[in-house]
Amino acid sequence: MSAPETDAPGGHAPSGHPLDLAAAASLDGDDGDRGFVVGEEDRGTPASTWQAWRPDLPELAFDDWRRVVVIAAHPDDDVLGVGGLLARLADRGTEVIGVQLTDGTAAYPDSPTLSPSELGRVRVAEARRAYARLGLAPPLRCELQDGRLGEHEDAIAERLRPLFRPGDRWLVPWRHDQHPDHEAAGRAAARVCTRSAGGELWEYPVWMWHWAHPTGSGLGWDSAYLHHLTPAQRDHKRRAACEFRSQLRPLSPHPADAPVVPPFAFERLVSPRELVFRG
Repeated sequence: MSAPETDAPGGHAPSGHPLDLAAAASLDGDDGDRGFVVGEEDRGTPASTWQAWRPDLPELAFDDWRRVVVIAAHPDDDVLGVGGLLARLADRGTEVIGVQLTDGTAAYPDSPTLSPSELGRVRVAEARRAYARLGLAPPLRCELQDGRLGEHEDAIAERLRPLFRPGDRWLVPWRHDQHPDHEAAGRAAARVCTRSAGGELWEYPVWMWHWAHPTGSGLGWDSAYLHHLTPAQRDHKRRAACEFRSQLRPLSPHPADAPVVPPFAFERLVSPRELVFRG
């Protein structure tokens, strides 16, 4: 999970340089009026608030899923978003094809420790280890530019189109996640996997767990489904997610190397429940 952007191309957030989550930075949306800060100044909705939430939402049914394509904008989005579901699908023998659009090279734009290319190699290796822990084959890589996916939606759709087969279920980043790369990835995937073509689209949030609140309106709860994890399944997901050490631990004592996903953010993402929206 690279960091969001603000004013120029970068990693995880609306259009700009990647956000160092631990250092805190403002996040401005594509429409100019949405934004949030992630860090000690704004720790977002606490994990305890989400865990206390008892929504009347249906449980996701996936017994008839035979082939699943999971799209991620950055190397850890899919594991943090729906890693528990991916592990269960793999255990059931479902064909799961992972596709990661970028190598997450923009997560630490000012790092004195790792260059973008070095960081990319680290994150690709982390993703391979995480996928192995989930029982999955290594994800496919597109090596697109981190932070600029919104400029290449047509190209993304064309790259993804050959993967589509009627009857597919696609798990893609939520198109309202308030991160430009996530939203662009979701939009491009939605153009390929449509009901009219015989596909079924499901969208998973990542940043939503920070800026949203269980009592919030306008989030599309009427299209939301829950996936509950047993304690063993949650531990399985946590172990896979912990492979992303470059995002969870400081690269060095330098402020620019502070972790992208601090502990309070990580706990929201490895909760006992995963959530998806029907596209």
